[in-house]
Order: sequence, then structure tokens, then C-alpha cells
Amino acid sequence: MKLLHFSDAHIDMANYGRHDPQTGLPLRVLDFLKSLDTIVDTAISEKVDMVIFAGDAYRDRSPAPTFQREWGRRIMRLSSAKIPTLLLVGNHDVSPSIGRAHALHEFSTLQAPYVRVLDRPEFLTPEQLWGLPIQVIAMPWITRSGLMAVTGETDSTQAFSRIEENIGELMNHWLEESNPALPIILTAHASIEGAKFGGERLVMIGNDLVLSGSLVKDGRLSYVAMGHIHKPQDVNEGSQPPVIYPGSIERVDFGEIKEDRFFVIAHVEHGKDTRVEWRKLETRVFLDKWMKLESSENVTDQIKSALPKPKQMRDAIVRLVVEYPREWDTLIDESALRKYTEGAFEFHFVKRPQSEARVRIPEGQVVSSLSPLDLLEQYWQSAKVNDDIEVLKQMAQDVIQNDE
Repeated sequence: MKLLHFSDAHIDMANYGRHDPQTGLPLRVLDFLKSLDTIVDTAISEKVDMVIFAGDAYRDRSPAPTFQREWGRRIMRLSSAKIPTLLLVGNHDVSPSIGRAHALHEFSTLQAPYVRVLDRPEFLTPEQLWGLPIQVIAMPWITRSGLMAVTGETDSTQAFSRIEENIGELMNHWLEESNPALPIILTAHASIEGAKFGGERLVMIGNDLVLSGSLVKDGRLSYVAMGHIHKPQDVNEGSQPPVIYPGSIERVDFGEIKEDRFFVIAHVEHGKDTRVEWRKLETRVFLDKWMKLESSENVTDQIKSALPKPKQMRDAIVRLVVEYPREWDTLIDESALRKYTEGAFEFHFVKRPQSEARVRIPEGQVVSSLSPLDLLEQYWQSAKVNDDIEVLKQMAQDVIQNDE
């Protein structure tokens, strides 16, 4: 069987850029939809046997109707092509409140042909998978509130510990009941012990359900389709079964700048090693630069030299972080920098003015031994006002004498 696996679409992550005048959509949303179109086109053109989406369609569980429409159009293209599609519910798709609908609920409600939403732990047989010769174990995201309500625990750590044990027992039960003549796929939206997080780290340690490595690396599994972590990786690299996080379909922010974006084609055949193809997605370029100004001469030209050439910046999201002494702030011509980067999709100029450390009183000397004028002179030196120091000393002397 030929499976297409992708995850973490987050199609409404419009955190940079402008709107497209023709569609009214944020241009960054169009970037995510472009990747999604590539995935759907590949599934249709290569006639894959099944598509597995491993969770997180949107930024949160309440997407705007426009974004629901765009996601729905792509999924219904798969449905119209009669490609069986599994949609696993992720942490960004589900409400923290028990009983509220999740972001993918309409596909279950409308019973879209060849589309099945996986919103609870379950074991699917060929009869539930349009007759395909395959078995699927589904582990969608489990909310903290849901965990604590089911287990009766008041401590979330204990609730997670208990549910992790229960999941292990449940999976072993399903594996024992499975048909040994058919391949078994596990799809889950969770963290795995030993997995490497990317720069996004959308979850907090302690609030994450963590699956044990031994659980997902069980030799009875043919392929493990994971979602949730944005860093592409095979947690069981070099061994079987492949335990794959394909990562997000577009860079969400600068934390993912060093990682390419992928979806995966898995060739699954019972009794043989599963072969995995990483398909790279063409995504928006992110450029991240840092510099420290060492001289107050030609400051703006120095900053320009730290930026890529205008041709390299074209249509890219560019960030430049500059550190410099605070008193040089007025020497920076920000309008000239924005003119220089006008070909970029978006330019983020991050200024980090630095205050020099205060002048310390010489060792062995105490404050009480210094006159007010001595202390003022040390302060003026630290503030770099040497040109006016004599005038200020005279004014201070007058104030002190008048006070006396």
C-alpha cells in the first residue's frame, strides 16, 4: 500500500505579511495553502491508497469560516477522487471544554465520502477503512480536562501517568486482537520519549501526553504516522517500524528557519520493511541576521552590509537584530533600511540598544568617603557627557553652596 502522511497544517497562521487583493486572504495563508495543494495534488496524481493527516489543521479550534472553506475544498478534492482520508484531531483542533465540537467536526457531521475523522482512541479494521487491506490504531490528542474527568484525578501529572499506562494496555490489547496477516498503522498526535522538538515548542513540558519509545517502536507495527512536533524526524531511524514526524507544512516562525518542510510517502507491505520517501515542500524563505555595531561611523551603511543582497531578500521574510550603544540610536536611518529591503516580503528590524555597565567605585573606596561632586563626576563619566562636565560641575557646586 502507498500511504501519504502529513501533519500540522496550521493553515491560518497569518503572522507575517499583507493580504492578497484578489482573494482577500493573508498572503501567508496562501503560502500554507500552496503547500496543502502540493500534498493533495500528489495524492491524486500518484493515486495513493490512503492519506493520513496527523492533526492540527488550524491555529486553534475556532477557525474563521473562510479558512474552514479553504481547508474543506482541499479535503473534498481527495473525497471526490475517492482517496480514503483519515483526519486525526490534534491539540489545536480540540476545545479544552468537554462536549464542545472540535475544528474537524463538520466532516463527521456531513459524512463526507471517503473521509473519516479520528477524534477518540480506536482500532480500525478493513471493514471500517473502505475495505482496504490495512488496520489502523488511532490516538488523537487527549485534553487535560478530559483526562482528569475520566480518571477522577485532581493532579494533571498523575492523570497523564495513568493514561499513559492505560494507552499501553489498550494498544497491546488491540495488537493481540489484530489480524497478523495485515499491516498495522499507528497514527497519534502526541510527543514521544526521545523526540527532538523544533524551535516552535508549541507545548509546555508537563502539559504534554508523552508516549514511551517502546510503545511506538513495537515490531508488530508497520508504520507510525505522528503529528504534533514540527521538527521533521524519524524517531526510530535505521530500524523498523519508521516512527515519522513529517513536521509542519510551512514554517510557522523564525524558530523553524533551519528546517525544511516535508510530507511523507510510505510504501507499506506486510512482512517487508516499510520504505519511506521524504517529499520536500517549496516554502517561503526566512532569512535571519544579527550584528553588533562597532563604530559610530556610517552606521546605516554598516547595517546594510550585514543584510543579504536585495536579490536574495526578494519575497523572503527577513529579520535583522542589531546591538549597539544606546547613544547611537539617532544615527540609524530606519527609513533608508526599509527602502533597501523593499523587495522583501516582510522586514523585521529589531533594535537592541545596550547600556554600558556603570562606572564602579575603585576597590577599597566607600561611598561615604566621596563628596557629592565626586559621585556626580563618576555618574557623568558613565553617561558619556564629558564635553559638558566642567559646566555641570560648576552648576552643581552652585546648587550645593546655595543649599548649605
